[in-house]
Amino acid sequence: MADNADLPAEAFARQDEGDDLAFYALPRLVTHIDEGAVAALTARYRELLPEQGRVLDLMSSWVSHLPDDRTYAEVVGHGMNERELAANPRLDRRFVQDLNRDPFLPFAPAAFDAALCCVGVQYLQRPVDVFAEVRRTLGEGAPFIVSFSNRCFPTKAVAIWRALDPAGHAPLIASYLARAGFRRSSTEILADGRRGDPLTLVIGYA
Repeated sequence: MADNADLPAEAFARQDEGDDLAFYALPRLVTHIDEGAVAALTARYRELLPEQGRVLDLMSSWVSHLPDDRTYAEVVGHGMNERELAANPRLDRRFVQDLNRDPFLPFAPAAFDAALCCVGVQYLQRPVDVFAEVRRTLGEGAPFIVSFSNRCFPTKAVAIWRALDPAGHAPLIASYLARAGFRRSSTEILADGRRGDPLTLVIGYA
């Protein structure tokens, strides 16, 4: 398993170290980015995700923001609340798992053609371990699309995320990807925040 390399353990401390499954036990059937950011993300998914591909939607919820005019062989959703995942019509399979306790993903190598993590990376206490698992489950050259905005549950976000300004978040994610074995990464600003929620993508390629 990979590790967080030269990042100290305190970088991944949180204000609330209580049980995560308990924190997320109440379903939150809301979106965490506004309509403009959602539309931009969906449009980019349309371009990046292979039609009829197998997609892993990590840290998912009741909506995956996938384009309605594209079909995929399978979409597997991971999250922290069973009721939220059950309400997501795009998921073919789903599972609940606390990745901060157990980052191992229950899938074979190269099981997926793409992976997503929408506005959840700031909560990972073992991000390199999780990203290494995502890398293992992706086929060669497959994208891992990590998106983030300026919203979060601050008590559950890790210290290093809270300490950085938005300009520092993309390089941090890129460093996770590099440590986890992704061959390269790129950063895209989908919404600059002047007219609504900002949204940035960091895409790692397996």
